[in-house]
Amino acid sequence: MTDLHEMKCVACRARETILTEGEIYTLHAQVPEWQVEKIDGMKRLECVFKFKNFVEALEFTNKIGAMVKEQAYHRLIVTEWGKVTDDDLVSKNFTQER
Repeated sequence: MTDLHEMKCVACRARETILTEGEIYTLHAQVPEWQVEKIDGMKRLECVFKFKNFVEALEFTNKIGAMVKEQAYHRLIVTEWGKVTDDDLVSKNFTQER
């Protein structure tokens, strides 16, 4: 399995294959600060980033937004005062380049 830092995110679609528990465990070890959460029956990667204020949190959100727009990939990003929660689906094509 490839390292996460070498992979490109691509949009998840209903037909995509979900990662096995073993694949999730292996990839999660590369990003231990992220949590694997089950939301609406789907496993997702989630990470909470802390900031000094809303402006810094918003700037970070905009950087993520620009990155995922380049990749034509969309994810859930929640921006709050001093905090950004980045939530992503865990599927095979979350990590594999096309």
